[in-house]
Amino acid sequence: MKLFTSLCGAAVVAMSLLGTSASAGTIDDIRARGVLRVPAILNEVPYFNKDVRSNEWQGFAIEMAKDIAKTLDVKLEIVESSWANAILDVQSGKVDMAFAVTATPVRAMSVSFSAPTYYNSFVIVSSKEEVDNKTWGELNDPKYTFAVDMGSAQDLITQQYLPKANILRFKTRDEAIVAVTTGKADGLVNTMLNGLVIAKKAPGIGEVKVPTPVLSTPSVIALNYSADETFKSFVSAWAEYNRRIGNNQTWIVKSLEPSGITLEDMPIGFGFGG
Repeated sequence: MKLFTSLCGAAVVAMSLLGTSASAGTIDDIRARGVLRVPAILNEVPYFNKDVRSNEWQGFAIEMAKDIAKTLDVKLEIVESSWANAILDVQSGKVDMAFAVTATPVRAMSVSFSAPTYYNSFVIVSSKEEVDNKTWGELNDPKYTFAVDMGSAQDLITQQYLPKANILRFKTRDEAIVAVTTGKADGLVNTMLNGLVIAKKAPGIGEVKVPTPVLSTPSVIALNYSADETFKSFVSAWAEYNRRIGNNQTWIVKSLEPSGITLEDMPIGFGFGG
């Protein structure tokens, strides 16, 4: 009953914000423009992917953006970007919002965050049995070598939880993957979403392993600080409502299907709803 009441409350907030209370401000600006602008990154399955034949964008972040655009009764405009530039695009006003953003204190000084759209856990992808069923504390040992892409959220996790382990940092994720598949590293530190895709696509890299305690981070929508409170409240209400009723997880799972991944491939007890 409590969950039902909460969901109804979120729905009422979202709808009311699109009614009389949204008579002026950011929502009106977007509606006057007729488009909702969001950044997208090439070849970032399952978040974003551009079909080379049709030039159409796919991925769960795109589906989320489409739903918000539909709710606002505007079209969706995709601005090609990168992970490094997406936050800058929001700051400069080039886009209205950015999806699949990891909420960190440093980023909070540059943009506003919505309520979580989903939760992503940090994992290790490895073929080695010696890293099975280990805690982060047990893996924090010089006898282990892990690969990570430099400057990422998972890189920050290695600095915090694996300071004693040998960490190989690479400019790109692909270089980190090669380090594991060639035996230079015992495993790849990444997120659950990326780990599932990598384990399917990179032969010999191994399986997704979830060290304990499970480290989860909220994925949020980044918004410009100058956006008004009505718009920020609407986006958070949208995120909370769709996460709680399972729509966001449905979009995520559907975007994983082309990679041959289903809910059965996820560790027992794991869910993107948090």
